[in-house]
Amino acid sequence: MSKNLSVGIDIGSYQIKVVVAENARANESKGGNEKTFPKILGVGYAESLGLRHGYIVNQEEVVKSLRLALNQAEKATGVKIKKAFLSIGGVGLSGITSTGGVVISRADSEITELDMKKAVEASQSEIPKTYSINRKIILTVPIQFKLDGKAIYGKPLGMKGAKLEAKTLFITCLERHFNDLIETVGEAGVEVLDVVASPIAASLMTLSKTQKIAGCVLANIGSETVSIAVFENSVPISVEVFPLGGIDVTNDIALGLKISIEEAEDLKRGAIVGGTYPKKKLEEIIAARLSDIFELVETHLKKIGRNALLPAGIVITGGSASIENIAELAKTSLRLPSRIASVNWGDVNKNQIKDSAWSVAYGLSILGLSEEDQGLSGIRIANKAGRDIVSWLKQFLP
Repeated sequence: MSKNLSVGIDIGSYQIKVVVAENARANESKGGNEKTFPKILGVGYAESLGLRHGYIVNQEEVVKSLRLALNQAEKATGVKIKKAFLSIGGVGLSGITSTGGVVISRADSEITELDMKKAVEASQSEIPKTYSINRKIILTVPIQFKLDGKAIYGKPLGMKGAKLEAKTLFITCLERHFNDLIETVGEAGVEVLDVVASPIAASLMTLSKTQKIAGCVLANIGSETVSIAVFENSVPISVEVFPLGGIDVTNDIALGLKISIEEAEDLKRGAIVGGTYPKKKLEEIIAARLSDIFELVETHLKKIGRNALLPAGIVITGGSASIENIAELAKTSLRLPSRIASVNWGDVNKNQIKDSAWSVAYGLSILGLSEEDQGLSGIRIANKAGRDIVSWLKQFLP
């Protein structure tokens, strides 16, 4: 594969999506912030088989589905896909915030790169063992540094003091799930370059810098899970996944109206107009289940002290974002500004990509084309030999 091409693979519970992007970019100005977007060369997708709530329960079926999506993308682009960036989600994905501190090492009390690194490592050592067992850290995000008890805005490198503290977000997943995903993609003949949490990958395409600075929550409502990422001062401060999704809305409609799953899915997506279905009852069924989902989001925001306190509100993406009135219901439930995510797909056939459900795969493809590390992926970037710790940390600092 050419260095000017990058591939993102999103293995979801409903569909597996593959995006091949090239380093030809279209400009867009959003809220005064100019963003550049790689050109999508081609896509591929297939129904997900062998997955449940994001977990692989039958590797053979997942490999078969992935190969179908890869073959479709290869046919569209004329490129053999050998390497890719991979998303990870599922109910095992979550984040934990921890704080740790170190005494400044130099005699003149000046903070060095080593002090910053040790402070982050100290915060990691404070993670409870009961939480970290069987889990793998896929992303480390320094949220804030304190010097002698006082918050530092920006990086503390070169400042002087006695003690440096780091408040750090660690995004983790179940180690078995991580290993299964890597192995499965390998079985399909593709080398994984890096692994990124799904909501973080989606944020690259759906959130502006202004929104991330002000504070917002991105909710990716998928088929069987809802994953959220909360941003403030430009960095993710929390990530969580809930075991509910669009399929629960579909099942409720099927049971409530005594119709088939297929009809219920079409009704949910607005594909059936008119007919003999009771509109008021349908709206009540959908609203009840979506209220359950937003109640989980609200509970999490309360837990981290951000409920009704995110000026940029909630941004909704994923396959279920197209449900009618979902943004208004989110606004009422969370008491926050609400909108459906919009994505600039650049120069792409609109029949290939129809909605923001593709934002994870597209966001992943950006990572391989960026001139600088986005600072949002974990395994490759964090382990890159010789990488300057400060140049890595500064990606997360306001």
